[in-house]
Amino acid sequence: MLTLTQQIQARASELGFELVGITSAAHSETIARYRQWIESGYAGKMHYLEKHLPLKADVRQLLTEAKSVISLAMNYYTLDPPKALAEDSGRGQISRYAWGDDYHELIRGRLLELVEFIKYTAESELKTRVCVDTAPVIEREYAQKAGIGWIGKNTNLIHWRSGSWYFLSEILVNIVLESETPPLRGSCGTCTRCIEECPTDAIIEPNLLDSRLCISYLTIELKGSIPKQLRPKMGNLIFGCDICQEVCPWNSKAVPTTEPGFHPRDGNLAPKLLSLIGMTQQEFSKRFKGSPIKRAKRRGFLRNVLVAIGNWGEKRAVPALKGALADEEPLIRSHAAWALGRIGGETARQTLQTRLTVETEPEVITEIQDALLEIE
Repeated sequence: MLTLTQQIQARASELGFELVGITSAAHSETIARYRQWIESGYAGKMHYLEKHLPLKADVRQLLTEAKSVISLAMNYYTLDPPKALAEDSGRGQISRYAWGDDYHELIRGRLLELVEFIKYTAESELKTRVCVDTAPVIEREYAQKAGIGWIGKNTNLIHWRSGSWYFLSEILVNIVLESETPPLRGSCGTCTRCIEECPTDAIIEPNLLDSRLCISYLTIELKGSIPKQLRPKMGNLIFGCDICQEVCPWNSKAVPTTEPGFHPRDGNLAPKLLSLIGMTQQEFSKRFKGSPIKRAKRRGFLRNVLVAIGNWGEKRAVPALKGALADEEPLIRSHAAWALGRIGGETARQTLQTRLTVETEPEVITEIQDALLEIE
């Protein structure tokens, strides 16, 4: 007869979780290092991480009665973009995890199904807490302790058989579950490809990431202006970045997911930059409803698109940039000015000079003036 742990693992597999491990609910063993990471400023403007720090010290802060942590991983690897799309700098690159539906809702639904199964199967009153990414849990620590992978030099959890294209989640339960944790298999060894290939040098040493330099942070978490010195290094990445995973040798073994919700929505696989720049708020909300991309909001997403257009450098983008330079959002206007400065030419210069006569926002005025100096 199967143990409760084995029954949970079997049901989790049926629900689409490829990796499942169990460990005891205990005080975090990495909280001191995590606290030091925040105190060193590496979290950037993600102030909520510091706010949630006391909760991350122990999962029992989230569920007092917790005895076990069920760590789960769901594969979101789908396909590799056609080479022609991947190499076209006139198209924007979106992180693979955001190609399909919002994973938070999809995974939360599966976790709740698993909770119902455990309630039905366990011979005791069950108390639970489900966690999908946004909960204050140092989830990679518990996943590693549960034996479903190791934390790589790029800070991602890596499994020896199938790589790192996984969403992590947890269920806290008030019962003691058997832990059949296998010895960890695999390691990064001497490989440093992720460190070497990061365009912004965000991985400052193995397993230490400076979020302020990370393109995922810059395009999603950062709400204001992207630092000018980093913009040219972002290429055509308009939402997130997968480079440190794409170059990881362990991901050469990745097998496509069977979950249809993670497959690319129409228009999310390398969209043309010029098709995005003129989106209204209504169009943005409609297009990215139920998508992780909505997290950046229109102003942040178009900011990213404008940086990519500036890096593209094509003069045929100037008419669209002229429209963006008159957008109601100062953040969009300022990055449109930067893009015009990067592209250069007489039309770009005239567009910037004309806008300078009516612009009232100090930040945008400075961007326009700097852009004009670039052209000169």
